[in-house]
Amino acid sequence: MLRKLDEFNVGETGRIKSIEGEGRIRRRLFDMGITPGAEIYLRKKAPLGDPLEITLRGYELTLRKDEAKLVIMEEEGIN
Repeated sequence: MLRKLDEFNVGETGRIKSIEGEGRIRRRLFDMGITPGAEIYLRKKAPLGDPLEITLRGYELTLRKDEAKLVIMEEEGIN
């Protein structure tokens, strides 16, 4: 099932299918290692949902909700 990263709940894991957006924001996400095929684990979410802390490629990364909305994920499961 495809969902955007900002719709994931804490503890869920998924694989990146695609990145929406254009220009600088898309390039920034790619530079951070957010590329199709990478696996993401949602570690924490702030009380109002912004920001999100994820584990990606063995390191922790914090994303704004606006950035997470651009990441299309395929759900893999709950840890």
